[in-house]
Amino acid sequence: MNKLLIVTSALSSFMAVTVNAAPLTDLPEQIGTCVFTHVKSVETRLQEAGGKPIPDSGSAINFVNGGYQVSYNQIPEVDSSQVGDRVMMCLAFVPANCPAGDDRGKIYTTTNFRTGRSWTLPDSEHDCGGA
Repeated sequence: MNKLLIVTSALSSFMAVTVNAAPLTDLPEQIGTCVFTHVKSVETRLQEAGGKPIPDSGSAINFVNGGYQVSYNQIPEVDSSQVGDRVMMCLAFVPANCPAGDDRGKIYTTTNFRTGRSWTLPDSEHDCGGA
C-alpha cells in the first residue's frame, strides 16, 4: 500500500475520532487531547477602561469554546488570527498542587487552520496560586 495513503488514512481516522470526541464547546481535559473550536476575538493583553487596546502590551485570544490564551509578548501567530478562524487546541500542560478552585496555568498549543501557524501559551497571566 502507498505510504501516503496509509498516512492520509490514519490522519483521517484520527481527525474523525478527535472531532467526535468533544463538541466545539469543550476544552481538552487531559494532556495530549485536542478539540476544535473557532476564534471569538483577538485582542491585546491589556485594554483601557473603555476597551481600547493598549498597543504592545502582549497578545490575547478568546475562543468560542470558552478557551483563552495570553502572553506578555506580542505573538505574531496569535495576532494574525481572525474572528471565525477554525483552530485546534491541545492541552500541553496542567500545573500540579493548585489551591482548591484555582485552575489557572493550563498551557495549550493551538493551531490555526487558515494561517497554518501554531503557538503555545497559558490560559492566564499567572499560574495557579500566583498573583
